[in-house]
Amino acid sequence: MKHILIVEDDAVLAAGLCRALTSPEIKTTSCETLHDAQKMLLRQNWSLILLDVNLPDGNGFDFLTELRQTTQLPVILLTANDLETDIVSGLELGADDYITKPFSLAVLRARVNTQLRRIEQATVSNVITLGRFSFDFDRMVFTADGVPVELSKTEQKLLRILVENRGMKLSRSDLVDRIWTDGAEYVDENALSVTVKRLRDKLGAQDTIKTVYGIGYMWVKTDV
Repeated sequence: MKHILIVEDDAVLAAGLCRALTSPEIKTTSCETLHDAQKMLLRQNWSLILLDVNLPDGNGFDFLTELRQTTQLPVILLTANDLETDIVSGLELGADDYITKPFSLAVLRARVNTQLRRIEQATVSNVITLGRFSFDFDRMVFTADGVPVELSKTEQKLLRILVENRGMKLSRSDLVDRIWTDGAEYVDENALSVTVKRLRDKLGAQDTIKTVYGIGYMWVKTDV
């Protein structure tokens, strides 16, 4: 069952959206304020959020910014403002789609279904299971022996490069260039070593993340 949260202060429109989107596979819930939306997020694992930009207690853009700090949950923005600058701002803040009012319910259903299919495909295709490890880079969920492991952004970058190139020897210079891509002119030579050690310790992967002396590192390829 998929669960959609509709954050819309127009009660008539919200009720119409609920009716249009509810199906045997989809359950919808609506609320009228950002305050209520924040509480609802804690009560349920949502599949998608329809978010009005202008709400009684705040701006949907600000709420989206906060949301993107913790989750990649799909968000479709709803607004009466069709200014190009607002559309661009919403997408750059992390919205997955942007629909201006008035809109066709058929079009909205199609766009919602597109986002739900995308998440289903990502869930199936982007979870990498390697022995006792499971890595979901889209949702930033990582486990070792079934136990969740919290990784920093830098550790996630390193892990992704290693597992996507498992069995290959990766040079220190190449790893540094690919991990620290923020334009920094200088990266301490110990930064990579420290990141590798922390990643090994968190995952318990001392035998899996191998040091290739004189070259760099490698994720030992044991999966078939």
